[in-house]
Amino acid sequence: MKKFLGLIVALTLLHCTTKEQADLLVVNATIYTVDSNFSTAEALAVKDGKIVGVGSQTDIESQFEALDVLDAEGHTVTPGFIDAHCHFLGLGFNQQAVDLVGTKSFEEVVKRVTDFQNTNNRAFIVGRGWDQNDWEEKSFPNKKLLDKLYPNTPIALTRVDGHALLCNQAALDLGKVTVNSKIEGGEVVIENGELTGVLVDNAENLVMDYWPKPTRNDMAEALLQAQDICFDLGLTTVDDAGLTIEAIEVIDSLQATGDLKMRIYAMVSASKENLGHFLNKGIIKTDRLNVRSFKFYADGALGSRGALLRKPYSDKPGHYGLPVTDLETIRESAQRIANSDYQMNTHAIGDSANHFVLNTYNKVLEGKDDRRWRVEHAQIVSPEDFESYKTIFPSVQPTHATSDMYWAEDRVGPTRIKGAYAYKDLLNAYGKVALGTDFPVERVSPFLTFYASVARQDLDAYPEGGFQSENALTREETLKGMTIWAAYANFEEDEKGSIEVGKYADFIILDKDIMTIDVREIPEIKVLKTVVGGELL
Repeated sequence: MKKFLGLIVALTLLHCTTKEQADLLVVNATIYTVDSNFSTAEALAVKDGKIVGVGSQTDIESQFEALDVLDAEGHTVTPGFIDAHCHFLGLGFNQQAVDLVGTKSFEEVVKRVTDFQNTNNRAFIVGRGWDQNDWEEKSFPNKKLLDKLYPNTPIALTRVDGHALLCNQAALDLGKVTVNSKIEGGEVVIENGELTGVLVDNAENLVMDYWPKPTRNDMAEALLQAQDICFDLGLTTVDDAGLTIEAIEVIDSLQATGDLKMRIYAMVSASKENLGHFLNKGIIKTDRLNVRSFKFYADGALGSRGALLRKPYSDKPGHYGLPVTDLETIRESAQRIANSDYQMNTHAIGDSANHFVLNTYNKVLEGKDDRRWRVEHAQIVSPEDFESYKTIFPSVQPTHATSDMYWAEDRVGPTRIKGAYAYKDLLNAYGKVALGTDFPVERVSPFLTFYASVARQDLDAYPEGGFQSENALTREETLKGMTIWAAYANFEEDEKGSIEVGKYADFIILDKDIMTIDVREIPEIKVLKTVVGGELL
């Protein structure tokens, strides 16, 4: 009997020691895995930065043990959010500039500039975020007041969409800008024969080419500031839509030292030099950096009337917008990139820009499978062009719809607006959509993205029933668009975007269940924990 009991004890001890050792267990959770069945789970296990188990709490606790056990206390767990189109480095630089978002008049813009300068005393002043559509006087501003207050300090204030710049005379003098200055793909705005200080699209370069360039230290500081903001909001991967060679080198070096933990899908700013450099090097892929695409601009923005339309603007007869990049350059570049493994991601807002990009893409990609070339924004699409999206990936930003809905129909009229911000139609065409914010054009919060996608309303629940609600996405579609579909757009669906065994342990814990709470509560959701590669940040 004693031998028998000893054998039982030995077997029991042996059984207890056969549990697999993990680094972290998360238990007592409501986990939306976003796997192919959109299944839920109660617990997960992490080892060496990757998920090694997902399932019921009983199964995970019987199979794994770990020194670190995180009790989620019933809270919701989702894959870490992926912002499929943003300006991560730009967000960091914005922390060092005048914040003009939400200004209700040009006078308020000037007051914020003055308050900033009184505190910082900069030799050059930059700011971003003004939007004349939010002002009682909705015309472009004029530099006269800035000239009076700051005759010797160059000032450059970028519109919220990045496609127009207000400069004072001291800034214009840097580039020797006059009423006779011209540039392809841009406009120097003149009123009554005088410079207003407003430069649209490529005309911004007339000044900014002479602006002091940020140092590598400036870039590093900006990247780390942006990382703090994004991790607090549950973003674990960002798609930065337009980076220089130097910026990518700084990102890579900060990731190598472990200072920059954010995973970054880098779209290389399109130029002859950059194409040559990266096509020769080939795709660059580490566990945190993915360089495999080029970012082009087909046109400008709707708010500054730079979006390229097939018929004139409804509120500016005779004006069609601007092709920001020479169309033949886009065609030639597309053919060159099609012969490589790189993606081509092109900003296209207007229906004419979308039509051109779709036709160009489909022509050069004929016979080439699974290239996942992207149209960024896809804002105004002609009815017949949705069919062309069957082979082209739409990358869209839901908060653009709820920001622009107050004035967008004024720009394009009641007919064309039906093909605007048509996320459901785009989803039906391609089968997936990648969702982002375009921050700092819009606010960083992915919960505002989720809310705008589902409700199609502003934070005051306007309009009742939602803006063109037939193009709202469901909660499941929205979560997929912010996780697994965004990962797919980056060729990263096998390593992130869902909580599945073998993938990076990138996930977040939320204070409310984003899939079940009242839609009006979604913007107020808080991130309790952000985990990247199994590390609690």
